[in-house]
Amino acid sequence: MPDKVHLHQDEEKPFLSALQANAQAVKSVSQAVAPTLGPKGLDTMLVNSKNEVVVTNDGVTILDRMAINHPAAKMIVNVAKAQQAEVGDGTTTATLLASALVDEGLKQVLRGVPVTKVITGIQRGTRFALIKMQERARMIYEMDDEWLQRIAFTASRENEDITLAVMEAAHLMGREKLLEKGFKLSSCVVAHPRIESKVFAGIVVSKPRMNSQMPRTRQNARVLVLADALEPEAFSDDVRTDEAFSRKERLREEFYVMLEHLIHLNVGLIVTEGAVDPHAEEVLADAGVIVAAEVAKEELNKVSEYTGARQIKRSGLKKSPEEIEALLGLCAEVVDDEALSRIRISGGQGIPFATILVGAATDEVVEERERICKDAASAVQAAIHGGFVPGGGAVELAIARDVENFRNTVQGMERFGVSAVSEALQRPMSQVVANAGFNPLEKIEAVKALQLKRQSDSLGIDCDRGIVADMIEMGVVDPLPVKAHALKTAGEVAVAILRIHTIVQMKEDPVF
Repeated sequence: MPDKVHLHQDEEKPFLSALQANAQAVKSVSQAVAPTLGPKGLDTMLVNSKNEVVVTNDGVTILDRMAINHPAAKMIVNVAKAQQAEVGDGTTTATLLASALVDEGLKQVLRGVPVTKVITGIQRGTRFALIKMQERARMIYEMDDEWLQRIAFTASRENEDITLAVMEAAHLMGREKLLEKGFKLSSCVVAHPRIESKVFAGIVVSKPRMNSQMPRTRQNARVLVLADALEPEAFSDDVRTDEAFSRKERLREEFYVMLEHLIHLNVGLIVTEGAVDPHAEEVLADAGVIVAAEVAKEELNKVSEYTGARQIKRSGLKKSPEEIEALLGLCAEVVDDEALSRIRISGGQGIPFATILVGAATDEVVEERERICKDAASAVQAAIHGGFVPGGGAVELAIARDVENFRNTVQGMERFGVSAVSEALQRPMSQVVANAGFNPLEKIEAVKALQLKRQSDSLGIDCDRGIVADMIEMGVVDPLPVKAHALKTAGEVAVAILRIHTIVQMKEDPVF
């Protein structure tokens, strides 16, 4: 088979021009985050037009705040965001793999391989690699497994205080809660520059009491969670008649009776999704009730679960006091924390919750510590879900060998696309080694030889000494879901970019 298959020049030029432009844009984005990868990765300083500064090595933060105009580059940013939303970590790896797949795919196209064959090969190679990665996972069945703490330590950039806080919170939540679909341990992280870092057995509502006349604390408080506004029922009064006026007054009187019922039931905390009527606010303040208004739905759900309250709508307040009482939750203490400007709830009678409070000296530092803590929390939860694999790029390098063997079984030109996957999987270790100040080519070849000789998937490079070492023995591991999702999303976006044949400027929408 010839090394180069020549296309008709008129057909080849526009397509290659678009593909090369897209590949270059993707590479530029990747180069912005690649130097942050690994234990020796450096930080990036982001500066805006107001000279406001953010210093971070968090991939998704860098990509999200970069000034990016190229459409293909924006597709890579979306990969990082998808990675962050799904597993909360591994955004730099996902970006690096996506860029590497596009780059390797372009190389095959420039050799003359039809792009459709390259795309099919990349898809087959990625599916095969994901299966092999799953086979290499080490599962975690107990919360006391020492690997959880090592995973948290790696994800927290070796911040011991954050590691211990995340592990304490994970134990307080319990394995069952961490495995619950839709729950994210990272959502329990609250950061503020004027607080002491610690784990709080309870929840924090991101709103203060709505009136300074309301008490700052309540003990043994009954909790009402209202998925609605605490206001009189509204109705259309376009026609201003005596009947309409009477109905409006009747609804207001009914609303005041509802408030009296809540006061008589000794409700200590009311959390609402909507606004609160000014008169209701005054009445409840006089009665010593703490009210948090316009609270996000996600937080309403958390308050309900933690206190054992059942959420109700405004119409539910028409029920009898006995029926309302059965819907109330209970907690040991409610505190309006002045330092946080938020309400803290502890001693809930429902499902246990924990909050990780993260503090630092300045706003810039606390923002970075919050990101690091969320990464560590996400990594721990991901490991509980799917186990872990050797880190430092070791498992990707081992799977690259598997993919190369798989390539030999593939017929036709699709095998060149499979080769692109094999080459791309070597990039993570290559970048980690380069960031540590060593020659990637020399070190990668040394690791390849020893991995093959020992049939190991855990050999990598010790970034301190520059020698081949076992990543498992060093405690360098990554959660499988983080690695697998990074490869999956990288493969999808690489294929999407390689499919682009022509870039055409759209006309602007007409202005009416």
